[in-house]
Amino acid sequence: MTYDAVVIGAGPAGSCAALALARQGRRVAIVEKVDFPPRKVCGEFISATNIALLDKLGVGNTWREKAGPEIRRVGLFAGEHCVAAAMPPASGSGYGRALGRDTLDDLLLTSAHDAGATVFQPFRATDIVAGENASIVRIASRHRELKLRAPVVVAAHGSWEPGSLPSHLPKRNHPYDLLGFKAHFRHSALPHDLMPLLVFPGGYGGMVMADQSRLSLSCCIRRDRLAEIRQAQGGSAAEAVHRHIVTSCKGVREAIGHASLDRQWLAAGPIRPGIRPRFADGVFRAGNCAGESHPIIAEGISMALQSGWLLAAALAGVDIHDRSAREAAAKLYSAAWLRQFSTRIHAAAAFAATALNPAGAQAVGPLVALLPAILPLGAALSGKTRTLPGLRHGNQR
Repeated sequence: MTYDAVVIGAGPAGSCAALALARQGRRVAIVEKVDFPPRKVCGEFISATNIALLDKLGVGNTWREKAGPEIRRVGLFAGEHCVAAAMPPASGSGYGRALGRDTLDDLLLTSAHDAGATVFQPFRATDIVAGENASIVRIASRHRELKLRAPVVVAAHGSWEPGSLPSHLPKRNHPYDLLGFKAHFRHSALPHDLMPLLVFPGGYGGMVMADQSRLSLSCCIRRDRLAEIRQAQGGSAAEAVHRHIVTSCKGVREAIGHASLDRQWLAAGPIRPGIRPRFADGVFRAGNCAGESHPIIAEGISMALQSGWLLAAALAGVDIHDRSAREAAAKLYSAAWLRQFSTRIHAAAAFAATALNPAGAQAVGPLVALLPAILPLGAALSGKTRTLPGLRHGNQR
């Protein structure tokens, strides 16, 4: 089967790229390994910088209908300190909101399918054989194997997925690895307009009110710290993380101390922050495959959506059957990606280093309590005011 582009992974990055490419008139195939709707370790917050993009993709109105309340304040819960400040606006775009990945991913994939993309689900990409004018992507389900041929191959499968594709990252297991956890809660006491950063011994996290009146709590904790907690307290990893955060943060205690857990905790990782090649081995990368920030800044979905859009924009009007033209588009995409994301990745690394350092974690609460203006400054540095070039706010179809 022959296509113009094969996109591996139907998360926000892959579905956004596929949808935008299909709107260009490209023949697009999307390969997704799991049935939808998915549950994923993710903070689920979508910054206001993406509203114009969601409108451009044709899903803005549905997002507004389904997402949680507007987040007008950013906060910090660290030890006994609970501080809040106004969320900086994003060029008149309003305020960000949170939408569960189970709903968001299904919305984006359905829109890509409706735009003409062919969806192979559940199928796993098992091999990519690069050629001069096109690549062969081998995919497999439980019952059959197929070969998809296309000049453009986009890896958007994230950074946690194991495998043998050239875009897969090598496995690792170090004591300082950060493991990710996520859960939804009902009947919480968190103010609906507040998104606090959580800082606790050995890790950090965040909370936000999402769709369906659910509180979404996501966090990262060092592998060695988690092992210590489990050895001292017993129980599962999720139970240990839950107890540790509630015990360590007054704000978390007040928000979810009497809340009910909505389904089980999810776990994944280790996280892989950093900047990676946006194009290598003849394969474009989008989302976490291209690079990711520490989740401390809650910009994962924003970066995924925007990277998918930047990639499709770089390929617009390009003769994708010409190898040199594809490589020129790759250079444009890589440069645009760095301009859009490098600052927030470096800022996130600095914030995370402070939160994970025992002395820094102990000092951050009192410091922010004295200077709450640090919070909106940090939000701006994390990219929450940086819209995509060429997209203006408004309902664009």
